[in-house]
Amino acid sequence: MRMYDIIQRKKAHEELTEAEIRFLIAGYTMGDIPDYQMAAFAMAVYFNGMTPAETAVLTDAMMHSGDTVDLSRFGTLSVDKHSTGGVGDKTSLIVAPIVSALGGKLAKMSGRGLGHTGGTVDKLESIPGFCTELSAEDFLAQVEQVGVAVIGQSGDLAPADKKLYALRDVTATVDSVPLIASSIMSKKLAAGAHSIVLDVKVGSGAFMKTREDGEALARQMVDIAAACGRQAAALVTNMDIPLGSAVGNAIEVMEAVEILQGGGDRRLRSLCEALAAEMLCLCQGWTPEEAAARVTEAVDSGAAFEQMCRWVSAQGGDAEYLRDLSRFPTAPAYDVCAPADGYIAAMDAERIGIVGVALGAGRAKKEDAIDFAAGIRLLKKTGDAVTAGEPIALLYTNRPEAVEGAKVAYLEAITVSADAPAAQELIYTVVR
Repeated sequence: MRMYDIIQRKKAHEELTEAEIRFLIAGYTMGDIPDYQMAAFAMAVYFNGMTPAETAVLTDAMMHSGDTVDLSRFGTLSVDKHSTGGVGDKTSLIVAPIVSALGGKLAKMSGRGLGHTGGTVDKLESIPGFCTELSAEDFLAQVEQVGVAVIGQSGDLAPADKKLYALRDVTATVDSVPLIASSIMSKKLAAGAHSIVLDVKVGSGAFMKTREDGEALARQMVDIAAACGRQAAALVTNMDIPLGSAVGNAIEVMEAVEILQGGGDRRLRSLCEALAAEMLCLCQGWTPEEAAARVTEAVDSGAAFEQMCRWVSAQGGDAEYLRDLSRFPTAPAYDVCAPADGYIAAMDAERIGIVGVALGAGRAKKEDAIDFAAGIRLLKKTGDAVTAGEPIALLYTNRPEAVEGAKVAYLEAITVSADAPAAQELIYTVVR
């Protein structure tokens, strides 16, 4: 078998065999297949696509290219959630305590933020003492005892994907639905959960810019899970507007606490409850109606918030910060004011995320340090009426030299119109 022939067949729109796909992934992982040949293969896939069967085999081959996590001790109760990335997306901080309070088992590996999107690990580390590095034994023991543990990505999960993604990133082949789907699912499947709920973001702050592309990606990932013997569902959701009212790290933890205490942004709570209910349908076998009712009760009763405190304490965090949000560090706040009377007609969520990075809340390069106190409070969002000179956002930063540029960039990221815009959907569709 030769890589040259595999490239030629994919270039000619032919369907590859399972043996051919496993050969190319094994060879590339071991270094026997050079980058230039894998780049040619990725470009052929970019133009000609892959069949569902090919994509499932590619995912399975990458999943088994390194370590896998064994969660069989939790049976069908093990469940995971993955977001394709967005601005202000703190859903994992809210969903994990809800689902684990209701019997689900979440052994979750999360990433750090890079570019305009935030990372769950960074947000958790803004809680003093919270440890995102646990041994495999401690990780699983905590899930057994508490119901949830969230750590940074560790071990050698899906090394073939890590290597292939880096190549795609520099060869303009990232935006291929089968390659995106197999990349995400190889890592999620290697992490071991029996059931997976995917939050596929669509819009200006997401990688998938159109609803059609988002739905295609969601369907592919759900089909891959089924082909690999797992359960999955996907919510295709709006990321034209930042999620919630906070963008940053400590500020997003505080907003998560507000939601779990029954307050906070209505749209954020709605999405988190929908994600949690979908996870519980899969791992507990409940009907959608029963799952939704139990999720609401877990939040309203305070059980989900108490579970968040228990989880944070188990990983070394100081849960008193959750009970008294004034303990979190704050940075000086600077107003961004409306440039005219009217309505906020649109927001460029990606550009707002980039403003957060400039304030110190994110990292432009992997080695950059994060200021946990930096961030943005969105006082007005799409659809809200504004008056010229009225504050529409607060910028929190310990970088005073960045403030004026950040204000200009924030105003460039919004559109003010004389007419109120049409209401936007939050959840476009659910793929099961």
